[in-house]
Amino acid sequence: MPVTSNRTMSRRTFLKLSGAATAVAVGGHAAVLRALVPNPSLNRHARTQKVFSACDMCFNKCGLIARVENGVVKKLNPNPKYLKSRGMLCARGNAGIKQLYDPDRLKYPLLRRGNRGEGNWQRLTWDQALDLAAENFQRIGENYTRCGMLFMAGTDMQSTFVHRFAEVYGSYNVISHESNCLISRNRAFLDTYGVVPIPDMLNCKYVIMPGANRFEALVTPDSIDLMTAMQNGCKLVVLDPRFTKTAALAHEWYPIKPGTDMAFFLAVAHVLIVENLYDQTFVAEKTHGFEQFVEHVERYTPAWAEKECEIPAEDIRRLARELSAAAPAAMVYPGRRSSDYEDSTQVRRSFAIVNALLGNWDEAGGLTLPKKIKTGSIHYDAPFYDDNPEDRIDAGRALMMFDEEGSFKHTRDAVIEGEPYPIKGWFTYKTNPMQTGANRKKTIEMIHKLDFMVTVDIVMSDTAWMADLVLPAPSYLERQDPVSSFQGSSACSGVVTRDPVVEPLFESKPVFWIMKELANRLEL
Repeated sequence: MPVTSNRTMSRRTFLKLSGAATAVAVGGHAAVLRALVPNPSLNRHARTQKVFSACDMCFNKCGLIARVENGVVKKLNPNPKYLKSRGMLCARGNAGIKQLYDPDRLKYPLLRRGNRGEGNWQRLTWDQALDLAAENFQRIGENYTRCGMLFMAGTDMQSTFVHRFAEVYGSYNVISHESNCLISRNRAFLDTYGVVPIPDMLNCKYVIMPGANRFEALVTPDSIDLMTAMQNGCKLVVLDPRFTKTAALAHEWYPIKPGTDMAFFLAVAHVLIVENLYDQTFVAEKTHGFEQFVEHVERYTPAWAEKECEIPAEDIRRLARELSAAAPAAMVYPGRRSSDYEDSTQVRRSFAIVNALLGNWDEAGGLTLPKKIKTGSIHYDAPFYDDNPEDRIDAGRALMMFDEEGSFKHTRDAVIEGEPYPIKGWFTYKTNPMQTGANRKKTIEMIHKLDFMVTVDIVMSDTAWMADLVLPAPSYLERQDPVSSFQGSSACSGVVTRDPVVEPLFESKPVFWIMKELANRLEL
């Protein structure tokens, strides 16, 4: 039976009550929320600073200016002079304050007690935690070789320290999130062009975007450049089974049958070749194997593709002609997309080849050469371990993999099988494969094959919940990070570094410090 009430509550009353309720809920840790609760005594004589930094809520590293009052971050504003993000800081970036003052943040090292996943934890000091980790690293290295330890780090300006530690420790088994994300795009374009190009969205006149969702899954500066280009007359065609925000704003949207993108682009290539709409000079001077490709696509007509991808043949012909007419300021967008398949590298190669037929290579509005600034590196000699196996544990399981990135899926299979050799330890940093890797049940099976697992993160992620040892990391607003280069499409390239905006909370320590302390204990 519904209950109604005539009582009303003002916004001021609601905020007071909700603030009090939050303080009760988090008990003694209510001070974490100090940035969210006004304090008139502080505000009367507030000491305000503006501190420059770069966002780390995703991989984009947008420029920001933090407003800090009495040591508390009150607001994150975009940096208008930072050319990559150009005065933009999205909602995700603004949530950086929430991450900093999250009451559920990890506050000190934790040791699992009981079975994995039960949630029973014992607080440790940092010395206890690091001694335990070093002891297990040493034991696993002696009993299973150094390759018995697996390392996995997400994208971060400090991830390089995890890779370097793994190399000096002696394990080849380092994987990243790339095999669950970008690797098919990178492999396809690298094998077609020799480099992974940068799309010049700002000057483009015609974009076919297969599967990507740039007005929701933001990439700077692609997202803002595409919007500007559309205001300047650029046409956007979206191929996506989902009606995304990008599809909603596109000039044309086709709900393509999932997994049939290659059929569509083979038919586009067929039209460009049969109707002599391709850039003949570019093809003659810059490509190899064109005659074989002509023979290959002869049978992939728009009529054939219509049956595969469920886009009308006449629309495929028209889109191919329009794409050619706008070239070289036209492109098949090469960026991230929602889904990958077993043949996704070849799907992406079809994107790359159509771009080549348009002759848009290193042209305004096309695919441009990356111009990242080389930051250099510090030389070091990694030791050699005679008893190590010949290769990575996932070697030979997938063709065309990048050794420095590895494959999460194939590594997981190998750990479960114990072939070609056992892996008994896992170190993860800023990545959550329990959530991001397909087939969660299989990831749990993999974890149960391990003797020791340590996770470094900001909060208790699904992966941390299954670990033996959990170590608290600071948020990016509390960290000093090394120089990192970036590419801002046609606008710029540059380097960025990061200084702490505020002092680290609780007992959080950066992964650089953790790696250094472990290296000292292991005499590396």
